[in-house]
Amino acid sequence: MRIVGGSLGGRVLKAPAGRDTRPTSEKVREALFNILGSVEGDHILDLFAGSGALGIEALSRGAARVTFVDGGKPALTAVRANLAQLGLTDRAEVIAGDAVSHAARLVPGTPWRVVFVDPPYASELASKAVLALPRAHLAPNAVIVIEHDRRNAPPDALGSLLRTDQRRYGDTMISFFEVPQ
Repeated sequence: MRIVGGSLGGRVLKAPAGRDTRPTSEKVREALFNILGSVEGDHILDLFAGSGALGIEALSRGAARVTFVDGGKPALTAVRANLAQLGLTDRAEVIAGDAVSHAARLVPGTPWRVVFVDPPYASELASKAVLALPRAHLAPNAVIVIEHDRRNAPPDALGSLLRTDQRRYGDTMISFFEVPQ
């Protein structure tokens, strides 16, 4: 698994040991960042971080800071190792614990402009995590990106957030939600 773009493009990432984590494919990450456009200077939240591939891709593309949240010990070990290997620890925070409960309690120094939500596919955790996020912690133009399988899509609306786009890559789908202005 490699970083697709940015200053660290081509560098290899470690995946967590075991089968509990499904890293986002390079194809999906490349498409996702092409859709998002520039993340230069943005503050980003990566819920259910796994290997940290989404947040690290954002850092490689100029994000100012990423907060990674995951409850799995192998995932946390992989995220920390990847950040250290790439010299990104000064621009990242890694939080161990349940992503849904932490979404409600985290207080960013600067509101998040992008939130990645990539929970286990056969769960309702994405919707729960997004609904738990206080809107005050999101930038006015925030985008929430949920990765899911095609059989388990989130609803068209999550509270006041409306789905603005949805793309399919094999069995993987990404849904984009935006904070209303």
